[in-house]
Order: sequence, then C-alpha cells, then structure tokens
Amino acid sequence: MTPARRLALFYATAFAGPGASLPFLPPFLGSRGLGAEAIGRTLALAMLARLVVAPSAAALADRLGERRRVVFVFAGLAVAASGLLLVPVPWVLALAVVLSGAATAPLIPIADSLAVRAAASGHGDFGRMRAAGSVSFMAVTGLAGVLIGAGGDVALPLLLLACQAAVVLASLGLPTLGIGRAAPGGLGALALLRNRGFVLLLIVSGLIQGSHALYYAFSALHWGRAGLGPPLIGALWVESVLVEVLLLTFGRGVVSRLGPVRLLAAGASAAVVRWIGTALTTAPLALAVLQPLHAASFAMTMLGAAQLIGRLVPPERGATAQSLHASFGPGLATALLTQVSGVLYARLEGGAFLVMAAVAAVALPVIAALAYAAGSERPGR
Repeated sequence: MTPARRLALFYATAFAGPGASLPFLPPFLGSRGLGAEAIGRTLALAMLARLVVAPSAAALADRLGERRRVVFVFAGLAVAASGLLLVPVPWVLALAVVLSGAATAPLIPIADSLAVRAAASGHGDFGRMRAAGSVSFMAVTGLAGVLIGAGGDVALPLLLLACQAAVVLASLGLPTLGIGRAAPGGLGALALLRNRGFVLLLIVSGLIQGSHALYYAFSALHWGRAGLGPPLIGALWVESVLVEVLLLTFGRGVVSRLGPVRLLAAGASAAVVRWIGTALTTAPLALAVLQPLHAASFAMTMLGAAQLIGRLVPPERGATAQSLHASFGPGLATALLTQVSGVLYARLEGGAFLVMAAVAAVALPVIAALAYAAGSERPGR
C-alpha cells in the first residue's frame, strides 16, 4: 500500500478504541461502583499519565529514528491494559484506565508527525488520512452502542481488547518516509517551549479542545439520565464524527482558504455555541442540530494546529512537536478540566456546559495574539 493508505489504516485502528471508550467508559465505570467524582479523577489521572509518557516516548522515537518500533511497543502495552478492564474491582478498573491512557499516549502524535510529512512530500492529504480515523471512530461508536444495548456493559472491555490488538498489527505497516534520527541539539523540546507562537498555540488548542472535557466524560451519563438509550447516544456521537469526516474528506478547499489561524477561530466560536446549546437542552432533536458543530470545534481546531506545527518544526523533530502539543495543549487542559468536570457535573449537571462555553470563549483573544506571533499581518490570517 502507499504511505497514505498505510497511515490511514493505522489511524482507523488507533481511533477505534476511543470510539468505544469516550462515550461509554464513564457509564461502564459508574456501573462498576465509581461515582461521578471518582470517574472524573480517574479520567484526569489517565490524561496526566499521557502528559508524562507522550513527550518522552515521542522524543525517544525522534532520537532513535525508530517511530514504528516505539508505536508497536506501546500498542502492545495498551492491549495488556485493556485486559484489566475485565476485572470487576473498582481500583483495578481505575488502574486499567490510567495505564491505557499512558500506553496509547504517543500513538497518534507519532502518526500525526508521519502524516504531516507525507502530505508535505506529496504522498497524500493530511485531512483525508485523518478522516480514516474519524470514520472508524464513528463506526465503532455506533457498534458499541448497539452491543452494549444488547449485551450489557461487559461488551465494552471485550471490544476494546479487539481494537487495541488491531493497532498492534497496523503499527507494523507504518511508513518511515525517509525521516531519520533527529540531529543533536536543534529545535528540541526546550527550544519549542521558548517559541512564543508555539506556546500561544498550546494555550489556544488547550482552551478549545479542553472545553470538550465535560462532553467526553459526562455527556453519555447526562443524556442517559435524561432518558436517552445507548443506541441513541451512540447515534449522536456518530453524527458529530460524520460531519467531521465530511470536512476532512471534502473540505480541503475551505481549509486552505481559511488558513490555520482562522480555522482556530472558527473552532473556538463553534465550541461556544455548542456548549451553550448542550447546557440548555437534552431534547434529542436539538442535540442532533448541535452535534455537527463538532466539525468546527474539534476538526478545524485540530487541522489549524497541525498546519502551524508543520510550518514551525522540521520533520525530524515532528513527533516531539506533535506530542508536546498533544500533551501540554489539549492534553493538559483536558486533564485539568476533566477533573473539574467531575465536580461541576456533580453540582450543576447540564449547567456545567456553560462553564465549558466560557473556557472556549477565552481562546478568542489569544487567537488574535497568535495571529501576530505567527507572522500574520492581521488577526485571522
């Protein structure tokens, strides 16, 4: 297969597990005896583990020039962590979630660095490669809703085991694309963190993507309490990812015209509208109208960040840059806001989404500063 197809296959397997776990892991943990605050703490610890592991593993991959091998090892560890979810003991389940978060942490950032390089070398379109992951996420989310609705919560850990095993196999086909070892010194982690534009990007991505924390952790639980069944909840998640796929697959012209900073601004604005609407209603039809905003709040934010990183960082440091962004931008913000979400949801329930809308709104003035720091003539360029 071409490098683009091999990367697309890897994305498809790597996003399958999150397609099942993001909407349905919190209810699964709740059914096994963990309360809302305990679920929030567990998910936050998993994200904090990702913050530690992802940059270290990606930097090792860059330093050794062995990106495929590093991905293979960590994918194998994720299989073992998923197996622990079969143990019906609350502290073991919490440990499994944290270990799984650590094991899967470097997989997507390393793949992103390869995909950005492949796109720059004329081997394919970054958005379309990523779209394969979104399609897989959507399909597995729908499948998980049906399986859990029919067979109960035990279907979730079995499905996650199968998904993680597929990642191990797909990692064997990752292309190298001629990217060797990173030269000593150069644009390493410390140099990146001294770059004002890169730091502002971390803040912007963190605020926008982090505002999704409550949605990821508690939307299924919230909608379930409002009377929506697992198949309908799965369908709502599928809808959000479907419009994301359409953007990634067919929106290349729109993405090119907007440019990275305008993409980030669109993502922040959509997130504000989306979370206000989600706070105000649990009516299925209204939620179905709001879900397509995911194409902007998530996908446009992701594409804008990837474009900026590709411009700022040489390919041999790409995994380090992508992992730093994933860890200290969306990762750190999402971890902190997931912990806060547990407390907020326990007290405010759906009203907690208004707090997430405020978080996304804070990103807008920072985007204006980022536009100038990135060398644009005016905000939005």
